Amino acid sequence: MSSVAFDQQAVPAQWTHRHLLDLERLTPDEIRLLLDTATLFKEATGGCRRKLAVLTGTTVVTLFFENSTRTKTSFALAARRLGADVVDFSASSSSLSKGESFIDTARNLEAMGIDAVVVRHGTPGTPHLLAQHLSVGVINAGDGPHEHPTQGLLDIFSIRERLGDLQGVTVGLVGDIAH
Repeated sequence: MSSVAFDQQAVPAQWTHRHLLDLERLTPDEIRLLLDTATLFKEATGGCRRKLAVLTGTTVVTLFFENSTRTKTSFALAARRLGADVVDFSASSSSLSKGESFIDTARNLEAMGIDAVVVRHGTPGTPHLLAQHLSVGVINAGDGPHEHPTQGLLDIFSIRERLGDLQGVTVGLVGDIAH
């Protein structure tokens, strides 16, 4: 996969949040900003065939306490395609298995110089708790039956890409909405 130059100034700079924990706190304009930025990156990477250097020098840790194929892999690939280094944290081989607390583990990772944490946990509210204790960015990749904001954003992105606009769109959900 080749790396391409990218004009960083093409990325809108109005984002003011440190964390992405839920969609409830985002305004429609902020959601549009995320979608527009994702579109810029998708176009710049040629649909994921090229890498960008946007996050060069950034380290992202994936803290997944629930099994996941698509979400975990998608985050790791996206971070790498934007130039970040990705650390895949394994709870079973960490000091958590010896009794270290979840917060202490996260703080230790932060002390190692990471820049962001992508967390998936089965307990609702865990990403919010983590955000209260860390100064680095926290992205909620699903907290059990509570919320999966990035999945919601991906769904909205796909609908907008397919239909061109979100105005007047009605969405129906089929299946187990709790999971």
